[in-house]
Amino acid sequence: MPSPRRLRTFELQSRAVLWAGAMLGLLVAAAVATLAVYEYRNAFAQEQARGALMARVLEDQATRTVETASIAMSSVSDLLAAQAIGDATEPGPGFQQALVGLPYLRSVAVLDRQGTVLASTARGEYGRVIDLSLLGPWPAVGQDRLGGFLKGRTLGDIAHGPRAATVPEGVGFIPLMRQVQMRSGEGLLLVALINPDAISNQQALTLADERAAAVLASYAGEVLAGTPSAPVPAGTRLLGHPVFARYLPSTEHATYRGQGVREGPQVVAFRVSRTRPLVVMVEIAQSHVIEAWWQAIGGIGSVAGAALLFLAAMTFTAWRSVNSRETTRRMLDEAQAEVAQRERELSVTIKSVQELIFRTDATGVITFVNARWQAVGGTQAPEAVGRRLRDLVVPHQREVVDALFSGAEGAGVRSAQVAVAVDEAQPPRQFALAVVPLLADGSVVGFAGSASDVTDRVVAQQKLQTQLAVTALMLEVSPLPLSMVDLNGCYMSVNQAWEDFTGHRREDVVGRSVASVFGEEYAAQQRVRDRELLARGGRLREEARLLHADGSYRDVVLVKVVVPGDSGEPAGILRVLMDVSEFREAERATREARDAAEEASRAKTEFIANISHELRTPLQSILGFSELGVTRAGQHERLAAMFGEIHSSGQRMLALVNDLLDVAKIESTVGVIHLERTDLRPLVREVVHEVEPLLAKRQLEAQLQLSPAPLLAKVDPLRFQQVVRNVLANAIKFSPERGTIVVAGAATAAGEIHLSIADRGPGIPEAELERVFDAFVQSSQTKDGSGGTGLGLAICRKILDAHGGRIHAENRPGGGTVFHIHVPARAGLDTGAIPLVE
Repeated sequence: MPSPRRLRTFELQSRAVLWAGAMLGLLVAAAVATLAVYEYRNAFAQEQARGALMARVLEDQATRTVETASIAMSSVSDLLAAQAIGDATEPGPGFQQALVGLPYLRSVAVLDRQGTVLASTARGEYGRVIDLSLLGPWPAVGQDRLGGFLKGRTLGDIAHGPRAATVPEGVGFIPLMRQVQMRSGEGLLLVALINPDAISNQQALTLADERAAAVLASYAGEVLAGTPSAPVPAGTRLLGHPVFARYLPSTEHATYRGQGVREGPQVVAFRVSRTRPLVVMVEIAQSHVIEAWWQAIGGIGSVAGAALLFLAAMTFTAWRSVNSRETTRRMLDEAQAEVAQRERELSVTIKSVQELIFRTDATGVITFVNARWQAVGGTQAPEAVGRRLRDLVVPHQREVVDALFSGAEGAGVRSAQVAVAVDEAQPPRQFALAVVPLLADGSVVGFAGSASDVTDRVVAQQKLQTQLAVTALMLEVSPLPLSMVDLNGCYMSVNQAWEDFTGHRREDVVGRSVASVFGEEYAAQQRVRDRELLARGGRLREEARLLHADGSYRDVVLVKVVVPGDSGEPAGILRVLMDVSEFREAERATREARDAAEEASRAKTEFIANISHELRTPLQSILGFSELGVTRAGQHERLAAMFGEIHSSGQRMLALVNDLLDVAKIESTVGVIHLERTDLRPLVREVVHEVEPLLAKRQLEAQLQLSPAPLLAKVDPLRFQQVVRNVLANAIKFSPERGTIVVAGAATAAGEIHLSIADRGPGIPEAELERVFDAFVQSSQTKDGSGGTGLGLAICRKILDAHGGRIHAENRPGGGTVFHIHVPARAGLDTGAIPLVE
């Protein structure tokens, strides 16, 4: 062995070489990492500075565009104030001059207080009546106001009456309005239509970078224009965008890294217009900045990698040189130590081996044993010397031991299994003996042998034989027909139930192929299924028709499992037959009854749909003539009242027919709902907005208490809004005037979206809270002849059942009713269609 001093010297030299190489490598890696971090921060700082500059330039362009249009509008308004607007459909030269040099204006028009176009640079607009509510409030006299994005090319696209051709998605204009005070005192509205596409093109040309995106939005968060790389169409609301949610109005310009209008993290710069309620946002994906950073440090990384490889190679060469000298010395020392170690190991092995190792003379008298003797003979090893091995064996097996130690010539191994009584209080233990004669000059001078305790193995074999016998008996007495075939399709065994079912005796089929017993066609089908079972493992279940011993064909379920062999590979296939003839007969009877019931239901649904369609034709005539009668009645109040009653009754009848059509469609297998991953809050707000005229008519207030977080669920938007609309309409109908209706929505801990609509109406008797959801059933508290059909809540429940949701009602303390709507809060990304049935 090397001396401790020499080992310490070698270790110090080896470590010194490795530490020197490691330190140099760490220094190179640290320098490269520091440079990479600096370049990383510098890349983002430069991109933020560039974004801020672009935002400032684009804001200046957008502001100057609007301001230039405003100056032109001021000039035109001065011309208008000095003259009267005539009946001519063509604008004058001064009016037409407004578009000269302003290519970003689509047209300029003059409107009166009723929205009538008095003059316009666009052909065909004179005399059209514009929907002024879309333009918003008029600015003060001599002032102008910039409106929001409107879909269309000209004012004619937002006029009352027939529309022009359908306007493509994304085409629109931004109105710039100025009120003009005429000499007659009349106030007119001068409207210039700014083309958002011109602003988008201007932004794209200024950016000159396809990776960047720019968006022009109003101060309220509405997108007015954007570059093609910005995936938000004009008119989109960005209320959740960080610029509007976190920065405005306290900060007018800034840059940050985070959420933008595009997916993924962005480097965003924004700036608010100095004179107009406009916000310009410029962004570039952080992935592009990181990609440029990777390209910038690629050369540095290559040089650093080469330097590290060079250092590693030099360090390894030096370390190997130090080790090569010591390795030669160590190999010599180890060879010498190994010889001594092997001698000690052999001695220890003999002592520690768990089997009994012994040596005897030619007559079987023990001359040497190892330490294992104590477990076999019950005494210490030295006490065994001089004893005969046969004396330890039970008396009736001593002759077997004598045969092992006979003087017959031969050097082969002699073995036997004998029982040894180690302890009189315990049953004998089984040992496997093996002895080899020791020869000298051709004569046996002794024996060397070993003994292994195989008691546990013998007991296990006995238990296994017992278990196999029990298993075979269980299979034999099983009432299910059982058979086992090998991998070649030949029968290995069958039980008594199989013989009774097929009528074949086991001695006639064991060893024969399935084809010879049941025919080639059945055997070919089974071979295909057997190959499938062997390929995938597990179990296989199939149905078939087999010939019974009584000559009839029976419906059976055939279950197959692979039986493993000794090596773990498949040894055969166990087949179990179950006679399901009676079950299949009952199933066929049940199916025929169900088909008859479904046919009756279809006939009922078709009758409702047909009769509803037939009723609509005369109802349309009744409603048309009643409306004509009310119009023609003039001052005849009684006649007008009669026609009014006819018209109201017809409307109620038409509502009933429409509800019948809804019920027929929902109960048919044709109606489907299309599930989409949707935030329910906008759907609810749209419905509340639709019923605002009804709320105003009864002087009611609708309070929305929706969760600030998205209420995401998979619903059919139109069908879900139909549910909310029906429930909200009932609340409006039965709420007292000047009352409040509360619409609340939130996510629950049970994984559902809960929407509630509460009113202060007369309420519903407790006994009728569930019955009001049945078709043609109304509450006794609200059944006042106001025109309800009793189908609305029934339709709501059917729609929610199709969504996997539910609806129920309860009375509020202090009066009124609250309806609870629950739908599962699903977060799937796919869209699918499912049948809308009960």
